[in-house]
Amino acid sequence: MTKLLERYPLGSIGIFLPLWIILYAMLQPFADAVVSLTELTAGDHLTEALRFFVFEVPKVLLLLTLVVFGVGIIRTYFSPERTRKILGGKSLFVGNVLASMLGIVTPFCSCSAIPLFIGFVEAGVPLGVTFSFLIAAPMINEIAVVLLFGLFGWETALLYAATGLFIAITAGYVIGKLKVERFVEEWVYEIHSNATGLEEVTPLFRQRVKSGYDAVADVVGKVWPYLLIGIGVGAGIHGYVPENFMASLMGKSAWWSVPVAVIIGVPLYSNAAGIIPVVHALLEKGASLGTTLAFMMAVIGLSLPEMIILRKVLKLRLIFVFASVVATGIIIVGYLFNFIY
Repeated sequence: MTKLLERYPLGSIGIFLPLWIILYAMLQPFADAVVSLTELTAGDHLTEALRFFVFEVPKVLLLLTLVVFGVGIIRTYFSPERTRKILGGKSLFVGNVLASMLGIVTPFCSCSAIPLFIGFVEAGVPLGVTFSFLIAAPMINEIAVVLLFGLFGWETALLYAATGLFIAITAGYVIGKLKVERFVEEWVYEIHSNATGLEEVTPLFRQRVKSGYDAVADVVGKVWPYLLIGIGVGAGIHGYVPENFMASLMGKSAWWSVPVAVIIGVPLYSNAAGIIPVVHALLEKGASLGTTLAFMMAVIGLSLPEMIILRKVLKLRLIFVFASVVATGIIIVGYLFNFIY
């Protein structure tokens, strides 16, 4: 199968794309048919929870597959080495903007935070620019955008991406202005580059397409359990939690809800696949958009495991500054959208 994809990349896309469209068009009839087979009473809590789950699981998986495939191809144009070259030597604000944009399409996970950080330091990338990249990469990834698009529409997905970019750019710029290089562990600056001087090999188009398929197998293969758990929790909230209860807890009238949502969100580490279906259900039950966005950004962007990993290269003071600046930006965004919407 892999050799076939490599040999006929365009042909494989021509087969799978129409199949994807057909399956997506059948989602609602499929969900209705599954619910009707159970003979549950329409409108019951269990019926609505089941309908939510049966419809959202294949919908999100289909959307995720399509977008991860596209981003997998795009990422072949932005290796970590090329990213460092692009960001090296840029002024602070310009570098913050470029780093935040590149963070969206460049491979990143918590386990790669240290080698990426060290590589950026070696390449002479300013510390504030590096933090813009580290903030944007996990927060505004393809999983978050596609799930938001699938569950809420393009307006909310665009809103989330724009606010995430704002936080990444602003937080990185502020950290850069604070001149906190002395809070990086000394051994990081003692490492010398191990670059071999070899030029990067430009992959052929069929190899880029294969990278797209590999990305689907890797990303979807890893996140589907979190996706099922998240949608399951969301289905329970959708079917059983009273609207008045959630509105009083996370509604606009509760002025304290935004900072509390951020505080709660940091230790509740999850990826986008697990948390966004929960967010969908919270909004349906009366939670305000700003509070919910703040909660989601804290869970994804202020990952406790990532901060623990970064402790190997950053002193506690800099981790505290990083978390405080990002949390402040998230809280401001939460209050802003509660005020607007």
